[in-house]
Formats: sequence, structure tokens, C-alpha cells
Amino acid sequence: MSAEGDAGFEPRGALTLRTIAMPADTNPNGDIFGGWLMAQMDLAGGSAAVKRARGRVVTVAVDAMSFHLPVYVGDEVSCYAEVVRVGNTSIRIHVETWVCRGVGTRHFKVTEGTFVYVAVDEQGRPRPVPPEAPEEA
Repeated sequence: MSAEGDAGFEPRGALTLRTIAMPADTNPNGDIFGGWLMAQMDLAGGSAAVKRARGRVVTVAVDAMSFHLPVYVGDEVSCYAEVVRVGNTSIRIHVETWVCRGVGTRHFKVTEGTFVYVAVDEQGRPRPVPPEAPEEA
């Protein structure tokens, strides 16, 4: 990734969450805390997983988390989520995070990761993920 943005590249997946990085989200050095960014990604991935599972899910794993570029206070942070695999009870979601910085339309991919969720019933026990509905295909 270059400092000039990801010209010609587009986010993978559907826009699932958008927020602004605020001063309260910084680490002691004044940079946006990686844990805050990961939490936003988990919210986005969880939202996509709930839609696919048509019900409650829990996060069980995060795979291959990569931080490519820093996020700064004031950046518009957008998370894009895509279902990449559905098992019997689990759903694997790829989440990319992009930022829009300043007044322009330049956008940068800053991080990506794969989150694994398990569909659960009212008692918190794993349950089967229902077949994909025709409108989801």
C-alpha cells in the first residue's frame, strides 16, 4: 500500500460499519489503538455473520490479522465484510478496513483479517447455520 492511496483498488465485501476515529481511541503514543480497530472489525464481521446465520452468533477466532497502515484521529473508518465460508455451525468472514483521510476521496486499506463466528441458540449452544436463502445467493 502506498501513502497515495489504493487507486484502482476497491474494498472487498459489503460496507458494514462506518465511524470516525476519535482522540479517546488512541494509545499512549497518540496513535489509534489497534485493539479499537479490531473491535470495529469484529462488530462489522459479527453483523454480517448474524445476517447469514439469521440469529445470534459468538466470535470464536480471529485469523491472519494484518495491520498495513496507521489510522489517525479524524480518519473516517469503514469496515467491509464478506462471508468466505459457511460450515455446519460456523461462519468465516473476511473483514477489510479502509480509511478516508482529509477532504478528498482518497481511501486506503489499513487492515484486514478473518473472523470466525459460531451460530448459537438461546442457551448459548452451537446450532446449525440455516441454508442460504434465495435472496442471499
